Amino acid sequence: MLATVIYGERDIRLDEVPEPVLSSGGDAIVRVVAACVCGSDLWPYRGVTETKEPHRIGHEFVGIVEAIGTDVSTVKVGDFVIAPFYDCDNTCANCRNGVSTSCLNGGWWGANDREGGFADGAQGEKVRVPHADGSLVATPTVPDDALVPGLLTLADVMGTGHHAAVSAGVTPGSTVVVVGDGAVGLCAVIAAKRLGASRIVAMSRHADRQAVAREFGATDVIELRGDEGVAAVKALFDGIGADFVLECVGTQESMDQAIRSARPGGMVGYVGVPNGGAELPIRTLFGTNVGVNGGVASVRGYIDELLPEVLSGAINPGRVFDLQLPLAEVAEAYAAMDERRAIKVLLRP
Repeated sequence: MLATVIYGERDIRLDEVPEPVLSSGGDAIVRVVAACVCGSDLWPYRGVTETKEPHRIGHEFVGIVEAIGTDVSTVKVGDFVIAPFYDCDNTCANCRNGVSTSCLNGGWWGANDREGGFADGAQGEKVRVPHADGSLVATPTVPDDALVPGLLTLADVMGTGHHAAVSAGVTPGSTVVVVGDGAVGLCAVIAAKRLGASRIVAMSRHADRQAVAREFGATDVIELRGDEGVAAVKALFDGIGADFVLECVGTQESMDQAIRSARPGGMVGYVGVPNGGAELPIRTLFGTNVGVNGGVASVRGYIDELLPEVLSGAINPGRVFDLQLPLAEVAEAYAAMDERRAIKVLLRP
């Protein structure tokens, strides 16, 4: 079969790789219907994180179950399924505590699992899923193609944006600022609106992303950054800042922007994948009573909550995909996101 392999900085190739095989009894093989490129995939693409040897890449996919192991009971052949951006059994102590990204038996796509098998990267034609009962969520029926982009966001970006809002503790009637206008930040706007925020500020410099943010529920847009951006936020909210700030980038600058945009006693929910080791200003947090909470999003636990709203059309996070390409053009998909010609690229094998 064909799958995406990263060889090094800006070196993405579509290679012929071995077909996945069932091996553990609890696994499944899923034919990928749609996958995508994530902002975090750009770190190795740009050389920010080193690629020591060629390896599979991609961690977001939806598809059709083609085969299941003898012990699988919650999904069946022919089901349309959503996979979170990681593998989990959904039964261990950490999973039961709502932190399935720390599953004691789980792992990551594009790597060997803990049972000696291989979990394929998502940007390919098929994926072997080690813990099919834990990781995969089947939709009630095979969905219309128009719903596929929205369902694909439940593999990562919609759940991650939701995690930012939940981690911050967004409440009805509150004020929210979203730092970051990528797919996660835009989905965080949806999440803040779902949780009842009365005013939502999108910090964005790009007209196309501003338009999507407003469509998703943003009431205000701020293009400024740094001291000017903080001043603009405070000017909107009684000179003190917002109740909640959702940090969806992962840099030192974005975290600083988020913390200083929160009012005294406010809360920052952060989900941006750390790039370069952003550090927290403890003295500032201490002096303002601003709290910080968040981390890698355990999106498997959010799929059941968000899925009905995607299926009904109550939310439409699939709008973050503004470019669709065939898997054969995966190198162009990376380039388009790297050059900010696309918010997020959907790949069709």
